[in-house]
Amino acid sequence: MLPLPAGFAHYLIGGVCIGLGVALLFTLTGLIGGMSSVYSSTWSYVVDRPFFQQPRLVNSRGWRLAYAAGLIVGAFVWWLLFAHGERVAVSIPPWQLAIGGVLVGYGARLSRGCTSGHGICGLASLKLPSLLAVLTFMATAFITANVMARVGGG
Repeated sequence: MLPLPAGFAHYLIGGVCIGLGVALLFTLTGLIGGMSSVYSSTWSYVVDRPFFQQPRLVNSRGWRLAYAAGLIVGAFVWWLLFAHGERVAVSIPPWQLAIGGVLVGYGARLSRGCTSGHGICGLASLKLPSLLAVLTFMATAFITANVMARVGGG
């Protein structure tokens, strides 16, 4: 089986769109587009704990929700235009997706940012902490993928 059986064009287009989107956000507003902050700022609507009520989260939740909505709309548009409305499914059991989501969320909080914040915005800004975070993300992903492949999890 080929590594990219459907070709690479849609990966290239997606990468260019993401890069242009975060560059446009930063150029027009000076804001950095990472998704883990969207998660935390959204919780500030319903959770009164001090972490979620920080001014940086409360004051930015409006644009962060618009940013997240743009990602959802963009995925929908891709699905309509390029997947031709066909159902997209994964063969990973829901419990594995849930555990993976919890681990990714914990890692994002631990590293003070997610792969989009560090990997796209932080590296583009030549931030050393972002480089270290991305290297840690990648090393962990490689190790996890190899362990799961060997124990029959994927």
